[in-house]
Amino acid sequence: MRADRLVAALLLMQSRGRVTAADLARELEVSVATARRDLEALSAAGIPVYPQPGRGGGWSLVGGARTDLSGLSAAEAQALFLLVGPAAAVSGEAKAALRKLVRALPRTFRAEAEAAASATMIDPTRWGERDRPRSPLVELLQTAVVRRLKVRLTYRDRGERLIDPWGLVDKDDVWYLIAGTERGQRTFRVDRIIAADPTDEPAERPDDFTLAEAWETVVGQVEQKRSRTWASVLVESRFLWVLQDHFGRHCEIEAELADGRTRVRLAAPTPRDLARNLAGWGSMIEVLDPPSVRAELGRIGAELTSRYGGGGQEVQ
Repeated sequence: MRADRLVAALLLMQSRGRVTAADLARELEVSVATARRDLEALSAAGIPVYPQPGRGGGWSLVGGARTDLSGLSAAEAQALFLLVGPAAAVSGEAKAALRKLVRALPRTFRAEAEAAASATMIDPTRWGERDRPRSPLVELLQTAVVRRLKVRLTYRDRGERLIDPWGLVDKDDVWYLIAGTERGQRTFRVDRIIAADPTDEPAERPDDFTLAEAWETVVGQVEQKRSRTWASVLVESRFLWVLQDHFGRHCEIEAELADGRTRVRLAAPTPRDLARNLAGWGSMIEVLDPPSVRAELGRIGAELTSRYGGGGQEVQ
């Protein structure tokens, strides 16, 4: 991650006094252009670093300045430990790191930092589901990303392929691997990977690659596929929050009507998906268009009537 590289660059300057972009690139295993951009980013962020051109030049901290945890404010220390604390509950390494961070803080901050570290926890299990253990493939792939080694993947229904691992993303307790392949950037669900074998071959990664930007593109593509069909519906305004909670970003308010109802646009991959999600609302929702969704609702209604409304029984 870029934040890790920036911290490493800063610590390297503190230990050596002066570094060149080539030195940094060699230490961090990145290109010289990437190292130079990282140094410029530190300077732009207000860190007192400056370049010295010419023979024997490089980048240095102004006046031998140092940055460590003792320079954190109380609010910054609390924010840091609120973030790191939950990870310590599931990782022995994170717990050890947390203890070292506490010892590095000024004594006046330690009590609040320790309290912040235990103030929150993360339970990724959804209601009604069993806890899903973290796949050992995640740690294996993380190591391959950090060490920049190619991995031979066996992916469900796609056979074996050699990939360059670029980064991992945990979204809603599902892990995804973003990697380079012979066909360009691809995204793999880790739970669909049957086997992963790191090789000794160095992995390649574009100099301008950032995991956050790559994932934002992936999310945009997935959400576009999930919103191929839009429907305009009327719902009582007091139930609007239920639709918003269920459809999320795929629920857009169009207008609030005088009769206490709200017209909204809802999206799903297909008309059938929309109809399945709306059928349980019965007459509480009126679908205005498109006709394809109305037809699917009619089909579902006819099937239910045929199965449960026959035999002369009155449908309540």
